[in-house]
Amino acid sequence: MNAIEEVVAGAGGALAGQLWKVATLVLAFLLLVVGAGAGTGWWLASTARDKALTDLKAEQGVNAELRAGITTQNTAILAQAKLAREAEARGDAARQAAAVSGRRFDQALQQLAGAQATGCADAMPYVNQLLEKVR
Repeated sequence: MNAIEEVVAGAGGALAGQLWKVATLVLAFLLLVVGAGAGTGWWLASTARDKALTDLKAEQGVNAELRAGITTQNTAILAQAKLAREAEARGDAARQAAAVSGRRFDQALQQLAGAQATGCADAMPYVNQLLEKVR
């Protein structure tokens, strides 16, 4: 072997030893970058999850309030419907009572249809009779 070959072989061996060191450093740097990226992604996902859970709890509270309001409203509507039915029944009873009173008044007027009075004293017996029949 000549001297040039020995220098090249020595330089190649030294260069090969240096390549492993450089490759190790590059791989370590890539591992650090990938690890930091993964950690950041994991942290971001965790933060987003925590925020989503907080928002969910807030929305569940609002949902519960709305459901309570709807229940209160439905209860009021049912009570109003019951009151309306009762009022309708009272109205029907009042209409029937008015019809009966109207018929009694009409009958009393027919019975007094031929009555004639010239003064207040002559009219009072007819008025009293009308009031008695209407009562």
